[in-house]
Amino acid sequence: MAGKKEEARDNGRGVVISNHWPGYDLDLFTYPQHYYEDLNYVLIPHGVIVDRIERLAKDIMNDIGYSDIMVLCVLKGGYKFCADLVEHLKNISRNSDTFISMKVDFIRLKSYQNDQSMGDMQIIGGDDLSQLAGKDVVGTGRTMKSLLDKIEKYKPNMIKVASLLVKRTPRNNSFRPDYTGFEIPDLFVVGYALDYNEYFRDLNHICVISEQGKAKYRV
Repeated sequence: MAGKKEEARDNGRGVVISNHWPGYDLDLFTYPQHYYEDLNYVLIPHGVIVDRIERLAKDIMNDIGYSDIMVLCVLKGGYKFCADLVEHLKNISRNSDTFISMKVDFIRLKSYQNDQSMGDMQIIGGDDLSQLAGKDVVGTGRTMKSLLDKIEKYKPNMIKVASLLVKRTPRNNSFRPDYTGFEIPDLFVVGYALDYNEYFRDLNHICVISEQGKAKYRV
């Protein structure tokens, strides 16, 4: 039994949500009523998201140890995940005997229009990345592969990627984050700062958008 638990802990896939998972009925939760009929169901409730991030923070601190950390947040979809992750990391630091220096920087990767990937990744913003030299870097966001080459040029001590979600698609087989919150089916999800053309960021749960929602907010 202990062996099975260890295998589940180290599989690198996080909480795996199967393709047959029906989700939760929207009526079981509170959500902004201006999105009525724009959503199909709740895939991951907000409370489950927060609890999972707390565990990711513990795993990160166990692996990195007590050293200077630069958190590089991918905006806009990653800001809630980053904020909650950083808060849990700070809580661990407060309860330890060793001070942990932690800085946060922000960058944007634009890759979607409507529900389709645009293919080419646009990197927008961010301060001088030369400050990453010699630091332990924790990147948070949905898409990191195109950013890693740029970060590695500055020779940080260590780079770790934490992603709240990983979709099971043939496109992401070549890269896996070091820390995964949830592995989900190939669905277009919104909420918890994940958007569809800038809508649904005010939704706390991660939900599957309906076809009506896609049509309503299409640009």
